[in-house]
Amino acid sequence: MRVPLSWLREYVDLPADVTARALADRLTLAGLEVETVDELGSDVKGPVVYGRVLEIEELTGFKKPIRHCRVDVGDANGTGEPQEIICGARNFAEGDLVVTSLPGAELAGGFRIGARKTYGRMSAGMICSASELGLWDDHSGIIVLPEGFGAPGEDAIGPLGLREDVLDIAVTPDRGYALSLRGVARDTAALYGVDFRDPADVAVAAPTGEGPAAEVDPALCDRYVLRGATGFDPGAPTPLWMKRRLHQSGVRPISLAVDVTNYVMLELGQPLHAWDRAALRGPLRVRAAGAGEKLETLDHVQRSLDPDDIVIADDSGPVNIAGVMGGLTTEISSTSTEVLVEAGHFDAMHIARASRRHQLSSESSRRFERGVDSAVQLVAATRAAELLAELGGAAVETAYTHIDRTAEREPVTVRASHAGSVAGVDYPEGTARTWLRRIGCRVEEEGDLLRVTPPSWRPDLTDPNDLAEEVIRFEGYENIPSIPPRARSGRGLTAGQRLRRAVGRTLADAGYHEVLNYPFVGERDLDGLQLPAEDGRRAALRLANPLNEEEPLLRTTLLPGLFKALARNVGRGFADVALFETGLVYRPRQGAGRAPLLPVDRGPGADELAEIDAAVPEQPRRVGAVLAGDFERAGWWGPGRAATWADAVQAARDVARTAGVELEVEADQHAPWHPGRCAALYVRVGGERLLVGHAGELHPRTVKAFGLPERAAAVEVDLDRIERARPPVVAPEVSTYPVATQDVALAVDASVPVGLVSAALAEGAGELLESVRLFDVYTGEQVGEGRKSVAFTLRFRAGDRTLTAEEAGAARDAAVALAAERTGAVLRG
Repeated sequence: MRVPLSWLREYVDLPADVTARALADRLTLAGLEVETVDELGSDVKGPVVYGRVLEIEELTGFKKPIRHCRVDVGDANGTGEPQEIICGARNFAEGDLVVTSLPGAELAGGFRIGARKTYGRMSAGMICSASELGLWDDHSGIIVLPEGFGAPGEDAIGPLGLREDVLDIAVTPDRGYALSLRGVARDTAALYGVDFRDPADVAVAAPTGEGPAAEVDPALCDRYVLRGATGFDPGAPTPLWMKRRLHQSGVRPISLAVDVTNYVMLELGQPLHAWDRAALRGPLRVRAAGAGEKLETLDHVQRSLDPDDIVIADDSGPVNIAGVMGGLTTEISSTSTEVLVEAGHFDAMHIARASRRHQLSSESSRRFERGVDSAVQLVAATRAAELLAELGGAAVETAYTHIDRTAEREPVTVRASHAGSVAGVDYPEGTARTWLRRIGCRVEEEGDLLRVTPPSWRPDLTDPNDLAEEVIRFEGYENIPSIPPRARSGRGLTAGQRLRRAVGRTLADAGYHEVLNYPFVGERDLDGLQLPAEDGRRAALRLANPLNEEEPLLRTTLLPGLFKALARNVGRGFADVALFETGLVYRPRQGAGRAPLLPVDRGPGADELAEIDAAVPEQPRRVGAVLAGDFERAGWWGPGRAATWADAVQAARDVARTAGVELEVEADQHAPWHPGRCAALYVRVGGERLLVGHAGELHPRTVKAFGLPERAAAVEVDLDRIERARPPVVAPEVSTYPVATQDVALAVDASVPVGLVSAALAEGAGELLESVRLFDVYTGEQVGEGRKSVAFTLRFRAGDRTLTAEEAGAARDAAVALAAERTGAVLRG
């Protein structure tokens, strides 16, 4: 909502020394966030004066019509002689009063005015258009002022309002009253403790007879007003002051009838609609749209109506989507002389749904869906009709329609000290009563209790906490002391939180960059993963109101988001990428029903909690990573190394090592990984072998579906399962005795996983073994076709003595013997 300060001052006796920025700070602290203060015309410098066109000479011989004008600017030019100005506009004549900028002036945008010779004549200044002055957008010609507006030579900057401070307020959905000068002025008056002049506080004479016929569905509209104006001059111009205020408020001037309804809407907050009465057929009806009905709206779009839409209809059918946009066939035209003004109080939820359904957000719908005053309709319609009469020569009909089915608001009972209890501040006695009355509430005191009846313009005030918020915001949020909570001793991060942070640090240290993706996917993403129809990851929860229609499902795996992030980075020139994400996935339970809607006046029972838990999907925490390009870059230190499936497996090992868990790796086939380069990852929990994830190179079809680089690799593991497998943390014993190192090279069948060989060596080596590490894999003629050589370093150490060569050799031989027994390994010389 854009609020010109001069317009606001018409309703509030603000002290003269209050600046726009000071007011913006006060309003922001009171809950009306002022995003910017626009100082319109601050860059306009004089002399900009009124001028009278004395003589016009038409110049010929040029590609476009050019006029040489002599303009009376009084003594503003220092000589009193007429000013010679070249102008190309055609919409003015001799004797017209215009706005003239003289040499030395500077207009909006840094446009400086000087004297120069052009088209063979001297031009000293410029006759200005509304756009050049920054008054409003109008490129049709220069601005011609009405008689009596000013005398030649007088300054035009002040009287025309070229300089104005405008507050741009970001109105939250619960404060619809602030979408009007009336609402902002009331809050301003309360903040400064000054008088407020309510523009809606006017008496409207009773009707002298029956007005236009109307039928209203009370479930859709509880107050409806129709006022007619006859003899309207459709050619009557909108006055300059109204155009200027509309432009400052962000509304484009169109025509007098439309401008009047917009002006009253900005002033009072009540959206209005004006019809060409001659185009209506029969009585108006406020009803729900019928199935299959259509309406061409003012934006020339044919719209299919929904039974949930509120429409205004006559005998020909719908002529207006109530509260959203009017119909094309009944709009005010250049020949309309009979005007019918409508003001209604429509159901906010219907308007909000219609606006979203038709993707049609208007100034009217923005106000209705936030809640408008249910008592201002008659005043607003009357105000608009009287402006049409005053500015357009119309006569206001004394007979009008006013259907009122509004109900009295029920009072809200609240303790006088409730606001202080909520804020944690001891407010003085009477504070709540004072502020609530200032915003228009009717307050009755009953001991320590207040019976508060909110005003019609505050539909958002419905319970004690709403009233407390009003008191607190006017007392000042900044006056609430900031007292940080003190954590109890011994409390801190949980074991799971520490593990998640440690995993993140480990992967970051390994060269991965963390990303946070939206938890939404689409069927296309699941197809791109090459998931079979029976795969459990296809059973995804569908959102009732997705942000993106192409991604309406909650993710069952982290991989699609990581793939898209990888493709986006590669597409922007980063060829070597390693990303990881830690987050939840959502796996629906079989046979789960809907979660119950619980009351708010009590806590849930055990049965209700169980029902909620049964409806909520399982949400395991996963860690996923994806990598492509070079994992180790080339440089002066040597050649680089491309990322492979082995790096993805190593990322899983790093995660498991951080958790203190041993990971077992086996070959597997699992989408979306390449069948020959996929590893299944296991941990042991109490003797049970538990699958925790997969890693490896991605399937070429998946690579193509997501636009990934060739040979891209990925890993995804279940962090919750890894955490469950964590052994108790025991401080390691550190031996001061030296280590004994033994290397072994074993030849095994190429199909034997290296992990099995490593596990057999570790078990066979016994308790003296400190670690076993693979350092080489070789295939070639020396080991034979279909076989491979794997070399390990075994480290032995005793805690109470220095090992002898015989002890280290015996442990090594035992390790080799068990590996040979289990895997068929043969020791190489």
